[in-house]
Amino acid sequence: MRCLLVLLLMLAGPASAEDLWKGRTAAFFGLTFIDTSTEGELNGARPDETARIERAEQQAADAFAAHGIELLDLAPVAGDLARIRNPANCGGCELRMARALGADYAVVGEVQKVSNLILAMNLYVKEVSTGRQIRGQAVDIRGNTDESWQRGMRYILERNIFR
Repeated sequence: MRCLLVLLLMLAGPASAEDLWKGRTAAFFGLTFIDTSTEGELNGARPDETARIERAEQQAADAFAAHGIELLDLAPVAGDLARIRNPANCGGCELRMARALGADYAVVGEVQKVSNLILAMNLYVKEVSTGRQIRGQAVDIRGNTDESWQRGMRYILERNIFR
């Protein structure tokens, strides 16, 4: 009886990471850049940081596609999205928009710049049907360079999202 119970528990265990992603759809709302540094307040947006956000978003999008997830076109919710400052912190608006798109998952992220030395990068995956966060991680990165941003996103993707 005990062996049967163990076998049943093993069979009822969580789905493999591949089952979680293959053939699913996601609405990826990108990364919001939050500059709380004095530099940002005084000088405004920097082109190199704007480019880093775009590269980090592409790095995440490529990883989702490589794991069998179809990223949906956000055009049908573009009007709603334009009115939102930060989809990662909007009281569930990301789930509403993802649901309107017919997505399985809503993916949101942020990069917060505290200074040129200290930044925080976050990426979260939420299941649209339940609103539950199924994956997500925040990492601190040191140094405001292309390499540090790439390494931070790679860490989140490899160590959490697609583990």
